Amino acid sequence: MNPDQLRGNLDLILLSVLDKEALYGFRIIQEAKVRSEGYFDFKEGSLYPALHRLTQDGLLGTEEREIGRNGKPRKYYFLTERGREALSRKRAEWREFKGALDGLTE
Repeated sequence: MNPDQLRGNLDLILLSVLDKEALYGFRIIQEAKVRSEGYFDFKEGSLYPALHRLTQDGLLGTEEREIGRNGKPRKYYFLTERGREALSRKRAEWREFKGALDGLTE
């Protein structure tokens, strides 16, 4: 995986992973890895700053739920209405970009 490609698409990836359900950090990492057939294998050091930024931007909300193995509640992340709107825009932008790139490379 090229880190530059990840940086340019991290928001789309994270918003897409959280589209169906709220998840906590480690489950977000697992879900991205499974859904991308192992291509996206995030490290916690890159995931949490992005989640924090998306939360600060109002695209994600958080809530504490079940207790984790460490005895602390897990913070679950979910899309806000603004996050759903942003995901829709980012998906449209991605389709447009992909179509233009496909036209150049095929």
